[in-house]
Amino acid sequence: MKTVLITGCSSGYGLETARHFHAQGWKVVATMRTPREDLLPRSERLRVLSLDVTRPERIAAVLEESGPIDALVNNAGIGIMGAFEATPMATTREVFETNTFAVMAMTQAVLPQLRARRSGVVVNVTSSATLARMPLVAVYTASKMAIEGFTASLALELEAFNVRAKLVEPGYCPTSRFTSNTGSRMDGLIPEAYAPFAERAFAAFAQPAAVTTESDVAEVVWRAVNDATGQLRFPAGADAVALAQAR
Repeated sequence: MKTVLITGCSSGYGLETARHFHAQGWKVVATMRTPREDLLPRSERLRVLSLDVTRPERIAAVLEESGPIDALVNNAGIGIMGAFEATPMATTREVFETNTFAVMAMTQAVLPQLRARRSGVVVNVTSSATLARMPLVAVYTASKMAIEGFTASLALELEAFNVRAKLVEPGYCPTSRFTSNTGSRMDGLIPEAYAPFAERAFAAFAQPAAVTTESDVAEVVWRAVNDATGQLRFPAGADAVALAQAR
């Protein structure tokens, strides 16, 4: 029986992905900053562990507690929307700490066991913001673009050890907690000079031609984990698929 470790499982893509893998018969290690046992089914094949992905000591402790894993899904992330001109560099660093450096740290911590066993896969969840230009998400897009380049190069490094690296690129999911997860980071990020532009952008966001659901992403993560074709990028959701095809 295979084991997957998924970060950011308290809501959205991570929670649905944990449910999906469990339903497919895998052992699941679902990690959250603040563990909630009531979100997932009680099962001997499912463990909920506390993990702040920005803390190296917690990464090490969770991997020790998890035992051997076959797949790592780096899903945890934070959102931010606003004019870049008004975004403090401290906020930019905070976004990169979670969306970029923590993904790299998790991956680096898992690779020795995958390489030694000569099997396994790392799936990094980015965003359809990497597929087309989108307004007011310059910092967020940059943090995800970095993981796109990181994963593409990493995949080449790991081929000799039969270890795979994949990207899942979700589209816009109105039912996710992206906006609420931005928290106070968005305060003051739309200066008066940018207000007319922001109003038009938010109006467009409110009327999308197509959207992504949490189950779309869970199913595509499952496909990426089990893919043996060498495909690197997996858009998830009708809008993300359309953007990928238009590139």
